[in-house]
Amino acid sequence: MTSPRAAGRHGGASRPAAVAPALLRRWALPRPDAQGDKESRGRVLVVGGAPSLPGAVVLAATAALRAGAGKLQIATCRSIATAVGIAVPESLVVALPETRAGAIAAGGARVLRDHAAHTQALLVGPGLTGDPGALLAALVRRVTGATVVVDAGALAPLGRRRTLLHPLAGRAVVTPHAAEMAALLGLDVGEVEADAPAVARRAARELRAVVALKGPTTVVAAPDGRAWAYDGGDVGLATSGSGDTLAGVVAGLAARGCEPAQAAVWAVYTHGAAGNALARRVGRVGFLARELLAEVPRVLQRLQRAPRR
Repeated sequence: MTSPRAAGRHGGASRPAAVAPALLRRWALPRPDAQGDKESRGRVLVVGGAPSLPGAVVLAATAALRAGAGKLQIATCRSIATAVGIAVPESLVVALPETRAGAIAAGGARVLRDHAAHTQALLVGPGLTGDPGALLAALVRRVTGATVVVDAGALAPLGRRRTLLHPLAGRAVVTPHAAEMAALLGLDVGEVEADAPAVARRAARELRAVVALKGPTTVVAAPDGRAWAYDGGDVGLATSGSGDTLAGVVAGLAARGCEPAQAAVWAVYTHGAAGNALARRVGRVGFLARELLAEVPRVLQRLQRAPRR
């Protein structure tokens, strides 16, 4: 039987492994230590937000906790830090210097020196505006052993500098949709959509990161050529804030001890299953990204139960 870790090793032309409950149960999540405290489930640091997009960082950060991370820190623009802290009272909030345009200033990385060095998962991008290239590069230099998740506003710098994540030696996950991937690799959106597995594998090799290429079928590809595909989601997930929620789940699972590919694969399935649960209860379209949050631990609990014999 092919293990989840071995799936997709046979070159770029192989079909991605289908993401399904049976595969996930063979690739089990780290079990929380019954005698452990919140430190044992890892720290997440989420960097993002702007005066025009405070909700993105709130969704991503809350999703990380819903995925089981033990401690949460949010770093965001000074002008919205208090509001974000009230919205996520479980988090420590770091107020960062911001530009006149309302973006996090590159100097924010200096403020986060100690925070970045003592986290197990760093998520950069939800709600991030401006040009965050210098900020992202500085944060990558400061992490020590953490998995770095790059989403939304932090993806653009990777198109200009595809080696930016190389110092992490594979401890990175990027979560673009088709248009973001097209910009990153200099392709047309149609080229991305025509062969998403090949494009995701190419990006994973060039970035030396796990790639979760979002779409009607989401493809997760690792730098070593492994790949997985999930097509069980539905149209209701195409809604504002849904991608921020997914990125937060990836970060939360990584903080708990998942390797980057495992965190991405589990997160993609969990996100889709949460949307399907809401579609049954609320309607196929019209449910909100914030409603996905409460579904995340329920999905994870169901998946981790032993199947009935």
